[in-house]
Amino acid sequence: MAIHKLKGGQYRVLGHEQIEDVHQATLKILEEVGVRVEHKPALEVFSDNGCNVDFNKKIVKIPQYVLKKALQTAPSRFTLYGKSTEFDVWVDTQNVYTIGGSSALFVLDLDGNRHPATLKDLVDLTRLQDALENLHIMHGIVNPQDIPQPGFCRPLFAAVMKNTSRNYYSQAEDAEDVRDQIEMASLILGSKEEVRRKPIFTEVVCMVSPLTHPDKMTEVLMESAKYRVPLYIEVDAQPGATSPVTLAGTLVEQNANVLCGISLAQLVNPGTPCIYSIASGIMDMATGNYSGGAPDTSVLHAASAQIAHYYNLPFQGGTCIDATISDAQAGYERALQVLACALAGVNFIHLSIGLMEQMLLASYEQCVIDNEILGAAFRIVRGIEVNENTLSLDVIKEVGPGGNYLTHEHTLKNFRKVRWFPAITNREKWVVWESKGAKDMRQRAREKARQILKEHHPRYLSLKLCQELDKFAQQAQKRVLKKT
Repeated sequence: MAIHKLKGGQYRVLGHEQIEDVHQATLKILEEVGVRVEHKPALEVFSDNGCNVDFNKKIVKIPQYVLKKALQTAPSRFTLYGKSTEFDVWVDTQNVYTIGGSSALFVLDLDGNRHPATLKDLVDLTRLQDALENLHIMHGIVNPQDIPQPGFCRPLFAAVMKNTSRNYYSQAEDAEDVRDQIEMASLILGSKEEVRRKPIFTEVVCMVSPLTHPDKMTEVLMESAKYRVPLYIEVDAQPGATSPVTLAGTLVEQNANVLCGISLAQLVNPGTPCIYSIASGIMDMATGNYSGGAPDTSVLHAASAQIAHYYNLPFQGGTCIDATISDAQAGYERALQVLACALAGVNFIHLSIGLMEQMLLASYEQCVIDNEILGAAFRIVRGIEVNENTLSLDVIKEVGPGGNYLTHEHTLKNFRKVRWFPAITNREKWVVWESKGAKDMRQRAREKARQILKEHHPRYLSLKLCQELDKFAQQAQKRVLKKT
């Protein structure tokens, strides 16, 4: 189940002049308005490197030459490593990958009950996603509510690492948390030097719109950069609420905010891998809620991919859907979102599996359905390969008018290469479908999820190493709890 490369970029929202307009407006925001950076050591780094810093107001204004220098050292190509090479992810500005769900507080279980997320749910949902061929990077899909919340990232790290071989999209509360995660990764890889050489996890830092870098998130950014842990530098704008209601205005606000973070990472440690990231969604003016499933949101993410690629930076986009249950709304929201993102060349489609209700709810059956939707969307993005074999001229001559291709050797050799084979989609006629129980997609997904959970019990780490991880995570969290 190795990761296959898929190239996007066919769908382009912005023209070259429009991209340049966003860039020029961003330069003015960075130089004239600035970004509020609430972490004093970061203010000192910016000041020492030629930025105009108001330490009282905590405002950083970044000159063009500082930004240009930072962007020159930010790599556009690098590898996110799995625990096995088949799950290594080669990052550039063309390939498209997926990231699993994140941080839900509730779970819709296989009996249809909604309950607070537990540590067991995290383990089971991680195992389930681990068996899905269209998931490339693992996230902590739920934040378990049955464990203490201060320091919760440590037990999350241990639980996920034991149940997947994929690169882990992690999160941290502060610099100490980053160091603890590096220690746990070094238990797996053998040394901190190996973690630095082949990091099997990344850190996400979520900045705040408008134009604010919170203290602890900035601390996480700087600590991660010191160890060259790859960073998703993310802004979650809400057009109409925390950024301009116009998507063009939001592009400018996001861009200034993200580029400020990437500049800081490069000033701390030039060459730190950074992924330009957003999880923005419009404000629904009827309800006042964030909407990730809105078509406007998908357009924003597609345009943001072009902005990131203008700076030769890989891009993470995509966000959660609005639907609260696995129904037609969930299907169309997810399908339109992932298809738009993949066609636009979003390099990492975030929150692409298992989440609903705007990140509040994780669903076992939706994980399976989303995997199916991703497979179909990727087939569309892949397009048509035209070469001597696929043009089939000799085959057409051989079969001739009125012939039959079904049993031809060319069909037998190629049909698995050119067809997408669904796992839970019904293609039977009514009578056959009815004879098999008249099951809808939710029922078929539920059965598939139960089968995976029954059969898929991966053992990626030795029992001894699993025990060491758990022990370290528990002790690290106890240390945090003593401080609270």
